[in-house]
Amino acid sequence: MPKSIHRPEHKALVELLRKYRNAAGLTQVQCSKALKHPQSFMSDVESGTRRLDIVQLRDLCEVLEISLIELVEELERAISEDPL
Repeated sequence: MPKSIHRPEHKALVELLRKYRNAAGLTQVQCSKALKHPQSFMSDVESGTRRLDIVQLRDLCEVLEISLIELVEELERAISEDPL
C-alpha cells in the first residue's frame, strides 16, 4: 500500500483544508501562527508533504472554525463521489 501522502484520499483532505482556510479568510502565515508553527507548516500541509496526526488535525479545524466531525464527513463524501 502506498504511503498515505501519495493516496487520493490524502489529496482530497489537503484540498478540503485549503478550501476551509480560504473560506476562513486566512493566509498560510496567519493559520500557521495561530497553530504556533512557522509558515512552512501550512505550506507543507497544503503541498501534501506533511501529514497531520489527529490532534493536529483537530487543532487546525478549530482555527478554521469547522468541527473535526464536519471535516471528516465532508472528506468521506468527497472520497465516495470520486472513485479511487
